[in-house]
Parts: sequence; structure tokens; C-alpha cells
Amino acid sequence: MQFPDDDNGKMLAAMAESGIDLTKALDVDFFLVFDDQRDAETALEELTNSDLQGEIELNLNDELGKWEIIVCLNMVPEYDTLVEQEVMLNDFAAEFGGTSDGWGVMQHQDGDDEFIDEDDHGHVHGPNCSH
Repeated sequence: MQFPDDDNGKMLAAMAESGIDLTKALDVDFFLVFDDQRDAETALEELTNSDLQGEIELNLNDELGKWEIIVCLNMVPEYDTLVEQEVMLNDFAAEFGGTSDGWGVMQHQDGDDEFIDEDDHGHVHGPNCSH
């Protein structure tokens, strides 16, 4: 498979090389980060009340010292679809003072949870990523 030469393409190539079937639906985690807890909670409430089909979770990311919403969507990880979803979520987060911080896929092997990523941080880095 050929992928564009950008972070999303490199992530998909790494996933394919590791044996993940990119033609099947996977749980893809999109990360949205916020400096302010109230902004994150308001964004979370909006997402919860939207027609978004997925799991949503809010955490304080101790490493970043920021609030992080994880939006888990079950989808086929096609390049264009991933980029479209990431842009949409980034635009949404920006309305609440947040930003997209990439995406990741959990891989289950031998009972261990391991993220697939070239730098072991579990996601593709967005333009404002601080991981």
C-alpha cells in the first residue's frame, strides 16, 4: 500500500507493516487538548449531546498538564477519512480553546496493550502537539 508522505501516511504505513489489516474497522482514538478544565468540560458536553457515534472520555494529562478529550471512533482507517475526521475535530476543539493532538490505534498482542507509533507516544502528532 502507498500512503502520502506526512505524519498520517507514516502512521498508516507503520500500522500496515506491523500486520494490522487496514481494510477492517478499528477503534481509532482522536486526542483533543485544552488548557482550561471548564473549556474541556463544555466541549465534552457538546460532544456528548452531538450525533457523534463513538466513545468519549475526559482526562487530565499529567505529562502535558492539560485536559484531554479522547474520542474513540470505530472506523476503517482510510487516509482521507482520518484526515477529514481530524480536521473536523480540530475545528470543533478550536471553538472551545482547544486543539487536535493527533490520533492513535491500540494494538492487542499477547495480552499486552501496545500503541503503534514510530516514537512510542501512541499517536500521530498534530501541528500543536507537545508530546
